[in-house]
Amino acid sequence: MCPSYQTSHEPSSDEPLIIGVSARIHYPLSPDHDLGNVYAKTLHYMGQSIAHWVTDRNVITVLIPALNDDQLRLRAGVGVAAYARMLDGLLLQPGSDISPKAYGETPKIPEWEGDAPRDRYELDLFDAFVAEGKPVLGICRGCQLINVAMGGSLYQDIPSELGDTPQHRDSALYERILHDVQIVAGTRMAQLYPGKRRAKINSIHHQAIKTLGKDLVIEAISLPDGLAEAIRWHGPSYVVGVQWHPEFLDAEQLDDSQLDGMPIVDEFLAHVRLRRDGRS
Repeated sequence: MCPSYQTSHEPSSDEPLIIGVSARIHYPLSPDHDLGNVYAKTLHYMGQSIAHWVTDRNVITVLIPALNDDQLRLRAGVGVAAYARMLDGLLLQPGSDISPKAYGETPKIPEWEGDAPRDRYELDLFDAFVAEGKPVLGICRGCQLINVAMGGSLYQDIPSELGDTPQHRDSALYERILHDVQIVAGTRMAQLYPGKRRAKINSIHHQAIKTLGKDLVIEAISLPDGLAEAIRWHGPSYVVGVQWHPEFLDAEQLDDSQLDGMPIVDEFLAHVRLRRDGRS
């Protein structure tokens, strides 16, 4: 006798959420490196800190592979729309520069060429999840990607375009470099951090939002240069981007001057659960 299979399933409110995570992409090393290992291949990966930050909250993460190669040839099979239908929400990972070509500019120097294949893949992911009304959270590059997806532009390089600004990136210090952020009064971000208008955040970027995308609002700015540090879409679904790395800001290791990263992921997941359970 054949077993009986359930053809549909309504998740209960206490079941784990299933969050799609966009892939960071490692491209093969040049021939002068040792190619006798996995780094000779294109790799899709997730940062451990991202995985731990999200899965601490009863969440299953699914790494969504890029469905195009470095020549932008689409692969046959399941497309991004299927992932958007099946998964509960999308987290856009940090990583490489966005190509200026994605917002209609030419790279000013070759080093700012960015990662066009990843751009196209993540823009397609973003569009698919927004079309489904599924919540989206973008971290660092992910914040910039949201802005570009909504028609905005970026500074290709903060130091060369804006001159004397606070240092936003130091390869030696990495996530340990901190600067001040001001949370805009009256915003949802201000509600997440009641009584905390100014704090310190980490900073690992040399690009930044220049022209704000359509229907986006700024909820936090860096001090003293006033660059956008947090954005939110005023549209029908939840879309938020933060320029810093909240996954590195562990409340148990912070002093009072630094901004705890957990309220950000908690808000995102709360919206994911509301959407999944049909309450938003």
